[in-house]
Amino acid sequence: MKTIMVVEDEPAIARVLAAYLRKAGFDVTLASDGRKALELFAQKPPSLILLDVMLPHMDGWEVLRQIRETSSCPIIMLTARDGIDDRLSGLNGGADDYMSKPFIPEEVVARVHAILRRPLQWTDAGRQSRFGRLSIDFLGQRVTLSGAEVTLMPRDMAVLLYLAEHPNRTFTREQLIENVWGTDYEGSDRAVDLSIKRIRQLLSHWPAEEGEIRTLRGTGYQFWIEN
Repeated sequence: MKTIMVVEDEPAIARVLAAYLRKAGFDVTLASDGRKALELFAQKPPSLILLDVMLPHMDGWEVLRQIRETSSCPIIMLTARDGIDDRLSGLNGGADDYMSKPFIPEEVVARVHAILRRPLQWTDAGRQSRFGRLSIDFLGQRVTLSGAEVTLMPRDMAVLLYLAEHPNRTFTREQLIENVWGTDYEGSDRAVDLSIKRIRQLLSHWPAEEGEIRTLRGTGYQFWIEN
């Protein structure tokens, strides 16, 4: 079950949103101020955040900024202000959508569904790719998960980079040996299985709904991501 975090300081609005989201099959966590939202996010990142702009202690813009430093978690901004400048500030700051109050709860739920259906992968010119909470810098050979760096052995890094460059494509052990270990490798092809096992252990906190390294029995391995 996907979790939606509702960050809203007006109890009535928070209760209504929570009720509609739960009816739609989501789990819901509530935060009434910006600091609490960041605290809950650090403990367990949700699948999506509904984030009010006008919050006590820390406003929604600052919460958005801090989350975007480490995560691509989808965020829909909620606000009573409907000016174009506010909309542009939210979208330029990394928000995925922007809704003005008063809103229809059914429309909020529809927007949530629409955003969660979007592909999670994006690639920029710098050869950095993000798959939900997993970020891979191909040129720098650096991997982070929820903002924390993941330290891999050189060979395991090479395996992960190769698979991630070809998402949703299946490779046999022999293909991985040829393309990662090299044609002059004379060891056992079980080295592939051990490498995949170590990578999976290090990525164990990567949410399965965002992606995973799959074993296709009798075929090979695949870096699977949601399309």
